[in-house]
Amino acid sequence: MIKQVEKETQKKMEQVIDQVKNDFDQIRTGRAKPSLVEGITASYYGVKTPINQMAKVSAPEPRQLLIQPWDDNVLEDIEKAIMKSDLDLHPNNDGEVIRINIPKLTEEKRKEYVSLANDKAEEHRIAIRNLRREANDELEKLEANGDISEDNYHRGLDNIQGLTDEYIAKVDELLEKKEEEILEI
Repeated sequence: MIKQVEKETQKKMEQVIDQVKNDFDQIRTGRAKPSLVEGITASYYGVKTPINQMAKVSAPEPRQLLIQPWDDNVLEDIEKAIMKSDLDLHPNNDGEVIRINIPKLTEEKRKEYVSLANDKAEEHRIAIRNLRREANDELEKLEANGDISEDNYHRGLDNIQGLTDEYIAKVDELLEKKEEEILEI
């Protein structure tokens, strides 16, 4: 039963790590990456659709994104969605594709993005600690019902704490890499 609680907690913590990676991919750096526009949705015949499902998004150059819609009728919708996003990008529509030149980040913007990354990391650390609390509550219930012994209860708490430390370290590691990426000139 303890192993089941641990396995379930680890699975949930892994999902938090996936979310951290996804959130960090949305934070702009000085380089062009197709994942930069993943979170942006545009109207596709009245339905909000992610850009990467409406077009091929590539980075042909280190500082340029190229968006090639499969349907030319949505070019303007994609362009408007990018301009409305909080990424501060300025798309160029030539009638066939959209080119986005990624400007170099100013020192002020770099600090702003590092701060944003820190905020996101802290949100996910809190999520991991909440998962620890849920698992500990579950173990406590198992012990109170007599399903596990007190020794096993304490062993389970230690194992859950070990998982928590491991996954918080992963968040910190991802944050460190993202900060390096943002601050890279």
